[in-house]
Amino acid sequence: MTGGPSRSAARVHGHDPVDAHDHTHTHGPRPDHVHLVRPAVVEEASPAVPVVVEHLHFRYPDGFEALHGIDLAVAPGEKVAIVGPNGAGKSTLLLHLNGIHEPVHGSVRIGDLVVSRETVRRVRALVGLGFQDPDDQLFSPTVFEDVAFGPLHMGVDHGEIHGRVERALAAVGMTGFETRIPHRMSLGQRKRVAIATVLSMDPGVLVFDEPSAGLDPRGRRELIEVIRSLPQTMLVSTHDMRLVAEVFPRTVVMDDGRIAADGPTARILDDDALLHRHGLERP
Repeated sequence: MTGGPSRSAARVHGHDPVDAHDHTHTHGPRPDHVHLVRPAVVEEASPAVPVVVEHLHFRYPDGFEALHGIDLAVAPGEKVAIVGPNGAGKSTLLLHLNGIHEPVHGSVRIGDLVVSRETVRRVRALVGLGFQDPDDQLFSPTVFEDVAFGPLHMGVDHGEIHGRVERALAAVGMTGFETRIPHRMSLGQRKRVAIATVLSMDPGVLVFDEPSAGLDPRGRRELIEVIRSLPQTMLVSTHDMRLVAEVFPRTVVMDDGRIAADGPTARILDDDALLHRHGLERP
């Protein structure tokens, strides 16, 4: 997700948490300064929707099998952190949620839609995908144009687009930035605008890859406030274990293309042996 996706890729966008449980035995190897406007919940956003992944396998064209039978259910509105070492399959899994990757075997369901070539356009209207580098999503002359891009190309009525842009920028604390040039803003500001470009599509699911990477403490705190305020179902891949502890009630540990553990974040972070086995550290 960090390798410079196309604009189209960047814009297209259960069950209750179970106890933390190490699945190693059964699944193979262990396994410019401005005053911040506080984020506001986007009142007219699409309702959060569930995500269900069943027995998902994926193999890259070179033959490398990146996912080995992933089963995962995320309830509407649930915020889930996906953690694990590099190469664990986290980004590969997330790229299945809006059809960028197609399973070799198994299925992904977003709400009532099974992700397939026939449904992918509707799925991408439901799943907002945010990449680690905000510059993969920001290319227009102004913030307004960037945030309006998605709805405009979805065919949203021009009379509605202005309202969508206003709501999305308010949700990330960036009201008043409409005429700013994105590449002249700080990294933290660009990241929040990138999130707004996703929110303007009114998704029910938000998927982010390393959202806090590269941020200074103030930018990180602002990002945390944004993430906490959003009502959508959310899956976030991250190495920032402090972010995990502060924001996400549930954590999924991945390693070697498998789910190694899934449960309440506090319990996951209290299991030193589990963290050590999968290359993780306490925050």
